[in-house]
Order: sequence, then C-alpha cells, then structure tokens
Amino acid sequence: MSSTGPGTPIDLLAAVVLGLVEGLTEFLPVSSTGHLIVAERLLGIRDDAAGSLFTVGIQMGAITAILVLYWRRLVAAAAAVLRPVPGTPNLLLQIACAAFPAALLGFLCDDWIDAHLFTAEVVAAAMVAGGVLLLWLERKVPHGAAHDHELGTMPYRVAFGIGLFQCLALVPGTSRSAATIAGALLLGLSRTAAAEFSFLVGLPILYAAGYRLVKQGQVLQGELLLPFVAGTLVSFLSALVVVRPFVSFLRRHTFAPFAWYRIVAGALLGLGCAGGFLV
Repeated sequence: MSSTGPGTPIDLLAAVVLGLVEGLTEFLPVSSTGHLIVAERLLGIRDDAAGSLFTVGIQMGAITAILVLYWRRLVAAAAAVLRPVPGTPNLLLQIACAAFPAALLGFLCDDWIDAHLFTAEVVAAAMVAGGVLLLWLERKVPHGAAHDHELGTMPYRVAFGIGLFQCLALVPGTSRSAATIAGALLLGLSRTAAAEFSFLVGLPILYAAGYRLVKQGQVLQGELLLPFVAGTLVSFLSALVVVRPFVSFLRRHTFAPFAWYRIVAGALLGLGCAGGFLV
C-alpha cells in the first residue's frame, strides 16, 4: 500500500471500498493504482505488509473476472498449442510476448519503483499526462479508422510491441489499460481487439504477483482474513460488471470522456497535494 504514517488497519468497510475501487478501475484507462493510492490515503490505511498483500488480493480478484469472461478463448488457445494451425498466431503466445517486457522490467525495478514513484504527486502528473496522451491518440487514430489486425491475426512482434507500451504502466497513475490500449491502437489493432487484449495481457502480470500471497499469506490470518476475502470478492464482482459494457462503449464512442476525467482528476489531485490534503 502507499499511505504514509502509522494509519489504521484495513477493516471490513475499507476493504469493500477498496475492492470496489479496484474492480471498477482496473480495466478502464484511468489507473486503478492511482485510484487505490488516493483511496488508501483518504481512508488512512497504514503502510504495512498486510496492506500490501491486500492490494495483491484485490487485483487478483479483478483479473479473475477476465478468466470467467474469456475462458472459452483461453481454453481454445491452450488446445491450439497442442494442435497449432500454421500461420495462425496463438493467443497464449501473444499474451506471453506482451507480458514479458513489463514482467522483466518490473522484476528488476520493483523496489526502486515502490520507494520513489508511489506518491500522490507522481500519480497526479501521470493522470494528466495519460489524459493528454488519450486525446492525442484520438487525433492520431480517430474512431472508425482502418486497422490492420484483430487478435486472431496479430503477429507476435506486434504483441511484443504492445508489451513495451505496457512498461509505461509501471509508473503509478499511468494505467496499464491505457498504456496497452494506446500501444495496440498505434500498432494497428481495432479498438475492440485493443481493449480485449489489454484485459488478457494482465493475466500473467497480476497473477505473478500472487507469489507474495503464498510467501506471506500468514499476515492475513485472524481478524484480517474476512476483510481480505470481502475486498477480493467485491473486486471480482465489480470487474465482472465493468468489462463487457466498456468493450461495447468503445464500439460506438471515443476515449475522450476517460481522457478528460484523467486530466480533471489529476489536476484536483495535484491541488490536493499542493494544499497538504494528501500527504
């Protein structure tokens, strides 16, 4: 977690609020990490091992919604690994190619990122910058523009290129979804394919963090267990509600509402930091 000072432990109400924030924002291009940092500070959540593991849990809750919604595609891709069709990219290998750059960079720089970038000031700047990027993206790749690839035809080199864009999301406030969608659109995917691939490429990234639950799960025993389970469940259910409507929205609309939301929210957050309301 990212709050500073002694703070308070996570109770059931705080767990539900944070789970809802995570589930509603993980797959939208608005930065779930940024929203969690702000929510934690407003709730006074203390910076400790339990808080850090709680964040991992609710992120895994959100990404599990993708397994539920896209399991048929993933099972078909797994079966195709055993019976490959020449000239047809495999979805699992596409995901692996896209996940590799961010996974490697995150492994090498994780401690430095935690120590230097998890601040409200960085989140505010990244929120505004990401909003400007989305507005620029709408001019560069306007709605209805021709595209070169769908998921079924996307070359592995394009998947790897999307993974390089995903590395931008290691900066809190950038948004993994925004970074991967922007990269996918610039590299020739349709809007629907870009959004869906951004969901799927999160599977190895977020589940890989689950090793911390295996290593340090005893921290969540006792009175912290119920808030942990509740927050993870709320995150899962709220993510289920968000994903399909977001894809449908992109078929008919632009990213402009998300861009302006980011710019306004980032500016307000910056003012809050300057005024000492978020320390």
